Amino acid sequence: MNIHKNARLTPATRLEVVRRARRHSTNQSALARAYHISRQTLRKWIRRFDTDGVAGLQDRSSRPHRCPHRLKRIACRQIARRRAQRWSSCRTASDLQLPIAAVVREHRRLGLATLPRLEPPRPIIRYEWPRAGDLLHLDVKKLGKFGAVGHRIHGDRHRRSRHIGWDYVHVAVDDASRVSYAEVLPDERGDTTVEFLARAIAYFRRLGVRIRRLLTDNGANYRSHVFRRAALAHRLHHRRTRPYSPQTNGKAERFIRTMLQLWAYAQAYRTSTWRTLALPRFLAYYNSKRGHYGIRGLTPSARLAQVL
Repeated sequence: MNIHKNARLTPATRLEVVRRARRHSTNQSALARAYHISRQTLRKWIRRFDTDGVAGLQDRSSRPHRCPHRLKRIACRQIARRRAQRWSSCRTASDLQLPIAAVVREHRRLGLATLPRLEPPRPIIRYEWPRAGDLLHLDVKKLGKFGAVGHRIHGDRHRRSRHIGWDYVHVAVDDASRVSYAEVLPDERGDTTVEFLARAIAYFRRLGVRIRRLLTDNGANYRSHVFRRAALAHRLHHRRTRPYSPQTNGKAERFIRTMLQLWAYAQAYRTSTWRTLALPRFLAYYNSKRGHYGIRGLTPSARLAQVL
């Protein structure tokens, strides 16, 4: 146990009570009552001190010295070998003539209770394009509209704004600088996304950045013909992530997480309209004042000056 060395009823106190019992022929029952322990515990400490000295007063593990019913080592190795071959617990128990509970317990001890643990973890691939505009991440976050303060604030799920609709936050994040742009739009259709893309390109152009490539997920708006034509019109090379691999578009995903924390759920807005009106203030703070650990503590604006 991780306890303070001078805390009450710990090795320091045990040594004190044992020494008192040795110095004075005090009644052991009275001495035990004075320290709020049983007489049997006091005798145990005295016996340990006589046998092992001060070291005998330390806490000991409650693990038994021997366990006759524990699985043999060869059985544990056989269970591990069969689990590596993706055998189920039932099949292993039947093959080795063991109780299924013992097999499951051994799987848990080995950390192999679920089959995905048998697969080697995928290596984390981190990337960053060298110049601003080399890659622009696009994504959409769906947020519910509300006409009053929601349950995240007052905690009552029975008082909710129903059938109001949704807000769609379209975001664009520059890969090299992390400078971000976002808008709250009524839907995520292809033509709406194309209009947002045009405004995002104009925003970055005002900062001196020319967008060359796009990275999106496989949403219907990004797979639409109108979006494909818009990318060709802007002379952009459009890339899409692998299916079910949101980490490929991780910079946009991380920006959305920060956006939800510091903007969408940061305070109790009266309505979703007030939340929308607060978005430009958050973007100004994110781009100009908030340090980003991914770019060594710089703000996106300061990083942009380095990678233009």
